Amino acid sequence: MTATQPQRGILLTPAALQHLQNLRAQRGEDLCLRVGVRQGGCSGMSYMMDFERPENIRPDDEVFEQEGFKIVCDPRSLLYLYGLMLDYSDALIGGGFQFINPNAVQTCGCGKSFST
Repeated sequence: MTATQPQRGILLTPAALQHLQNLRAQRGEDLCLRVGVRQGGCSGMSYMMDFERPENIRPDDEVFEQEGFKIVCDPRSLLYLYGLMLDYSDALIGGGFQFINPNAVQTCGCGKSFST
């Protein structure tokens, strides 16, 4: 699993980038990906991600760009997500997006929540 750019901020593996670009193309809109965290989940904090229109990017958001694809994160969430690598697998069992978070001390079995 390798990122397509040097380590910084929030990164996408080539598989995650390709899947996100395909999803965005299906929607037919120029969207960016917003990632963040919220309280909850089995380990204390849950990952959030969704497409967002570029005009909704707030002035205090951190924006990372990878091969023309923008990843947006609010400053509070970035404290927990800096260095995150988002991967994607199309495996029948255990497939989907995986969050590889260097800040997580504990991760739940489903991989969708963590604690620091």
